Amino acid sequence: MDKDRLAGSAKDFAGKTESGFGNLAGDTETQIEGRAREAAGKAQNLYGQAKDAARNASEAATGYAKDLYNNSGDTFRDSSEMLAQRVRENPIGSVVTAGAIGFALALLMTRPSRARRPRGWRYYS
Repeated sequence: MDKDRLAGSAKDFAGKTESGFGNLAGDTETQIEGRAREAAGKAQNLYGQAKDAARNASEAATGYAKDLYNNSGDTFRDSSEMLAQRVRENPIGSVVTAGAIGFALALLMTRPSRARRPRGWRYYS
């Protein structure tokens, strides 16, 4: 719990008390001062709540990022082992798949550019 929340709650309570005494005594100045202190306390309390929420969100995000970092090696290792198992189970299919992927990449990398020549352009050699 943030110190602003504690201080805000104390000011809110003091403002309510002061406003109550102003009501009993019929003193409008005391009532107004009490209401102002109460509003300041509520604002400070809300500020403390916002700070707590931001702190909790940052701690949760940090924890999530640490968990992802710690588990990333396991995920990569598991994926590598699964791929090796698939290759052991079906070596011919794996070679054909790898060849098809290589052929597709070669086609994509050796394609001529799609830049259009302007009209009337003639290439004479």
